[in-house]
Amino acid sequence: MPSTLEGQITMEKTPSYFVTHDAPKRIHSMARDTKLIIVVRNPVTRAISDYTQTLSKRPEIPTFEVLAFKNRTLGLIDASWSALRIGIYALHLESWMQYFPLSQIHFVSGERLIIDPAGEMAKVQDFLGLKRIVTDKHFYFNKTKGFPCLKKPEDSSTPRCLGKSKGRTHPKIDPDVIRRLHKFYKPFNMMFYQMTGQNFQWEQEEKQ
Repeated sequence: MPSTLEGQITMEKTPSYFVTHDAPKRIHSMARDTKLIIVVRNPVTRAISDYTQTLSKRPEIPTFEVLAFKNRTLGLIDASWSALRIGIYALHLESWMQYFPLSQIHFVSGERLIIDPAGEMAKVQDFLGLKRIVTDKHFYFNKTKGFPCLKKPEDSSTPRCLGKSKGRTHPKIDPDVIRRLHKFYKPFNMMFYQMTGQNFQWEQEEKQ
């Protein structure tokens, strides 16, 4: 971690920290006043996205439906598969809350980040104690990618969009498998909502 001068904020992004067992203790021992920002999205969509990324690198892997179950006939979900385990947010958050109070943790809705990036960034800036510099004029929606892109309103440089690894078309997954996964995650989601004091409304997506 680089040195931070007075008046500066040093930021570092490593998604795997959230699910790494020793990360909370090690980060707390390094800087216990660290503020944590965690981006979450519907765990079913997240798992399919995870699988899509892996499939692009290893096209020979089994189908999502095969990997998601220990026994599909009995409906036994394989929660040890990393693509599914990562989405059990309550389990991972529990480890972090042993070292950091909820006041030092900010949760960003992945769904809201796409629909209203400026609104989510306003909350992040408030959480970090920053002036709201990044606003809606800094974003435009890229229909091809399906994600907002970041631009600097004061110049004509090319907007910064997410790389090739983002926005891939998801494979078609058996609706019954998606239904079973929603049912699997629901109690964990409810626990996560209770722990964070926020309702991310993932169950509403299931009904749509």
